[in-house]
Amino acid sequence: MTPEASVPGARAVRRGLPRVSGGEPWPPVSVVPVAAAKVAAVAATETAARPEVTPSEPVSPEKVAPVVATAAATAPEATPSAAGEGTKALRRGLPRVAGGEPWPPAGFAPTATAAVVTDAAAPQAAEAPAVAAAEVAAGPTRPEAPGDAPAASGGGVGTVPVETVVPAAPSTATGVPLTQPLPFRRTVWAGATAQTHPAAKAEPKRIGPFTRGQWAGAVIVGGAGLLYAAAMAVFAVRWLLSTQWGVDFLATYPGEYHLPEGAPVGVPAWLGWQHFFNVFLMVLIIRTGLQVRTEKRPTVFWSPRSNGRRKMSLNLWFHQSLDILWIVNGVIFVVLLFVTGQWMKIVPTSWEVFPNAISAGLQYVSLDWPTENGWVNYNSLQQLAYFATVFLAAPLAIATGVRMSHVWPKNAAGLNNAYPVEWARAVHFPVMLYFVVFIAVHVFLVFATGALRNLNHMYAAQGSVDPNAYADNWTGFWLFVASLAVIAIAWVAARPLVLAPIARLFGKVSGR
Repeated sequence: MTPEASVPGARAVRRGLPRVSGGEPWPPVSVVPVAAAKVAAVAATETAARPEVTPSEPVSPEKVAPVVATAAATAPEATPSAAGEGTKALRRGLPRVAGGEPWPPAGFAPTATAAVVTDAAAPQAAEAPAVAAAEVAAGPTRPEAPGDAPAASGGGVGTVPVETVVPAAPSTATGVPLTQPLPFRRTVWAGATAQTHPAAKAEPKRIGPFTRGQWAGAVIVGGAGLLYAAAMAVFAVRWLLSTQWGVDFLATYPGEYHLPEGAPVGVPAWLGWQHFFNVFLMVLIIRTGLQVRTEKRPTVFWSPRSNGRRKMSLNLWFHQSLDILWIVNGVIFVVLLFVTGQWMKIVPTSWEVFPNAISAGLQYVSLDWPTENGWVNYNSLQQLAYFATVFLAAPLAIATGVRMSHVWPKNAAGLNNAYPVEWARAVHFPVMLYFVVFIAVHVFLVFATGALRNLNHMYAAQGSVDPNAYADNWTGFWLFVASLAVIAIAWVAARPLVLAPIARLFGKVSGR
C-alpha cells in the first residue's frame, strides 16, 4: 500500500524520471506538497485533543475540513518574530483576492528548515499518536534535510507538536547544490570545433571603399559592361550613318571646316617644346597633387625665411612650385599662340564647328575615324577639346589652386566669404580628373590615327600638306621616347632626399 492511498480522497503525486542513473523515481515517496502536510498537522492536533479518534483510524476529508477551518479561525497569527533565532522575517505582499489578507497568509513561513513547535507541558505519550495521525492524514512527507532547525511558534498551554514540511534549501537528491552540475555519467562530449579556436582572419586591406578583390571584380564587371555598351553603340552609329540621312549629313559636315584666310600651316618648333614642358609639368603636378590629398602625417616641412612659423609639407611646396612653372609656361604659350596666329587652329571661328564636331564624334564611334591632316587643320571635335583645355580647364585649375594655396590672404574676411575655400576644393579635384581623362584619350588617338605622322608633327616639327609624306619617319617617335625617359627620371627623383636641397634654396626645411 502506497502512502498516497492511506488518505481517502488524497491526490496522488505524479512521479517522474530518477535524478540519477538507476535511482528512485523523482520525487521520493517521502516527499509531499506543503499544503497536504499543513492539513495533516492540523488534523493530528484535533486527534490528540479527542481521545475517541485513534491514530490508526483513517482521517476522512469531511473530518479534516472543519478542523482546518477551526484552526485557521482560532489560531493566533504567526509572525516571523515568533520564530527561533536565526530565522529571517518573511516579507508579505499583495492579497491574491480583492479585500483579502496579504500573501502569503499568516502562519505560512517557508524557511530552509522544517518548523517544529513543541509544548514542554504536553505529555510525551500524546506526542507520538498526534504525529502518527498527521502522517496518516497527510501521506508521505519529505525526510528532514540535514541542517534543518526547529522553529518555535506560539508556545501556549495545550498546544501540541506540529510539523510543517516546506521546501528545503536548493539542493538535489544527491546533496549537490543547484549552482553545480549534477554528478551524472557523461553522455555528451564537445566536438572538434569546441576544442579548436582558429585565429581570426585579418581584415583585408582596403583601397578607398573596396578591397583589392572587390576593385578587381568591379573593373572586370564594369569593363565588360562598357565593352558591351561600346559594341552596341558602334553597331547603332554605323547603321545610322549608312542611311540616306547619315550619308547626306557627312557630306554636308565632314568633321572640319576651312580656317580663315591667313591661318598658318604647320607646327613651329616652339610649340613642340611648349608641348613637352606642358606634359612634363602636368604629370608631376597630378602626382604631387594626389600625394598632398592622401598624406596624413607629413615628415618634412618647408617654411619661408620671412615667416618660419608658416609651414607646409615638402610635397605641398613641390606641388605649388610646379604649379608656378606650369603657369609661366602656359602664359608664354598663350602669348606666342596669338602672336604667331596659331590660335586660329584651336579657337573656333565659325558656328559650323558644332555640327562638324557631331559629325567627327559619330565617325569616331563608328570606328571610321576622320582622316584630317593635323599639320594643316584639326577636326572640329579636336578643336573644341583643345579650346576647352587651354581656355577653360587651365584657368579654372589656376583659380581654385590659388584659393587653396598659402598665397591667398588668410585675413581677408570679405574676400574669403565671397570665394569660400570649400568651393575651390569642390572644383579643383574634378578639374584634375578632366586633365587625366584628356591626356589618356589624346595619347590614345595620337597612336590610333597615325602614330609616326602625329609624333613627327608635335616632337620633331616635321610635316607636310601631303598626309603621307612623313608616315614612315621615326624621328618624332624617338624624341617622344626620350621625353618619357626624362619624365620617368623626374618621377623617381621627386622625393625628400632630392627635393630638400632644392627647397633650402628658397626657404627652410625641417622635420617633424
